[in-house]
Amino acid sequence: MRVGFDTTPLTVPHPPGVVRAVRSSIEALEAAGRLEVVRLAPAPGQSPRAFRASLPRVAREQGLAGVHSFTSAFQPRGPGRRVQTIHECPWRHGVRENAGWRHRAWARLGPLLADAVVTPSEHTARGLGLRLRSAGGKGRVIPWGVEPCFAPDPPPGEVDEVLLGRYRLPERALVLCLGATRAKKNLAAVLHGVAALHARSTARVHLVVTGPDTPDLRRDLGLAQRLGLARFLSTPGSVEEEHLPGLLRLATAVPVLSHSEGFGLPALEAHACGTPAIVPAGSAAAEAAGPLALTCDPADAESVANALALAVERREDLRFEVPESVADRTWSRTAELLADLWEELA
Repeated sequence: MRVGFDTTPLTVPHPPGVVRAVRSSIEALEAAGRLEVVRLAPAPGQSPRAFRASLPRVAREQGLAGVHSFTSAFQPRGPGRRVQTIHECPWRHGVRENAGWRHRAWARLGPLLADAVVTPSEHTARGLGLRLRSAGGKGRVIPWGVEPCFAPDPPPGEVDEVLLGRYRLPERALVLCLGATRAKKNLAAVLHGVAALHARSTARVHLVVTGPDTPDLRRDLGLAQRLGLARFLSTPGSVEEEHLPGLLRLATAVPVLSHSEGFGLPALEAHACGTPAIVPAGSAAAEAAGPLALTCDPADAESVANALALAVERREDLRFEVPESVADRTWSRTAELLADLWEELA
């Protein structure tokens, strides 16, 4: 079966997690060989809108069984089946990023026009009010996976500690906040939690906030200054993708405290590396990280501090327990579920 997969996120700027999810899903589908994967993407200089308008013609010319979109926007017309993907619904959580009228419109109209709607978590499906297949609906929950490089130990011959020097990080308990330079990541909750921890304990942790310089980061750096945390915070900027597993292994904890995340890939990758993730109870990140995630209430600084203290205390105990709890979260499994979906639609 020939299926077209819209790989626009690989050529048009999208959040890093979405880019990695699309790339890994496509590669796993191609490796599995159950579907004949046809990669579709805008031509150089072609807008995503014009590209989508051309898809009916492309589907006819290439004899496609349908087109799978890895985003909420898709072309509802043309031969074959249509699959839409909705990663998140931030407007349900009071978050403005990616909550514009276009995304809301696709989230509302897509389930009416598509043959199936994929979400990466049950949390997102509930937020959308999406009826799942088990209830006779179009919704399918297909979780993301984790790459083999995210493991408790580095590859032979590699030493993670060299990254401390590369990114100028101290040799102390590191709390790694990946990409937390956007308001939706809720870095403020982590800052208040660290301040509460330092106020009641002699234990000290050091925050590492990765990502580009943004107005949201500048605002949070001001908060860190007011909380007396400036000397306990590093902002190394964007890090190389190949360094992520090593940084996760070096960390003591990885907070993912956004309520609006559609999945929470850093929480899953942290657990695959043997590092405890701190997540909001009942969130998509908690769903992604599995039963051994440390949960908290991001609105309560003491709750965040408790989770941080527990992470420091249990870091070594959890090193080999948490990877086992997410051992089945592979991109091969994601590809298997995507192939199942298309074979069902056919």
